[in-house]
Amino acid sequence: MKIASLVVRVSPGHIDVLKDALLKIPGVELHGASSELGRVIVTVEDGEGYAMTDSLLAVNLAPHVLGVTLAYEYTDEGLDNELEHPEPIPGLPLAADRVGSAQDKEA
Repeated sequence: MKIASLVVRVSPGHIDVLKDALLKIPGVELHGASSELGRVIVTVEDGEGYAMTDSLLAVNLAPHVLGVTLAYEYTDEGLDNELEHPEPIPGLPLAADRVGSAQDKEA
């Protein structure tokens, strides 16, 4: 599962045209809009037969889009795999070896 939240900027006069165009993009849902500020809040989710990245690109290329800001992104890919711990660097103290804080060392 992949999901992203976006703030899409648009000229206030074109917000309705943009909202209609965004709803035609697979995986896109509208969650709010401000005609005064020219912003639309959307989420984009991957699904059967399309990729989230393709939908993100389509949002960027939609008519009247002035800019897109990524507010949040999540993926659960790779969470089933066990994390590998890197080998320690010789001579570098481990976090457990450090006792006290920086203030203790200054005193």
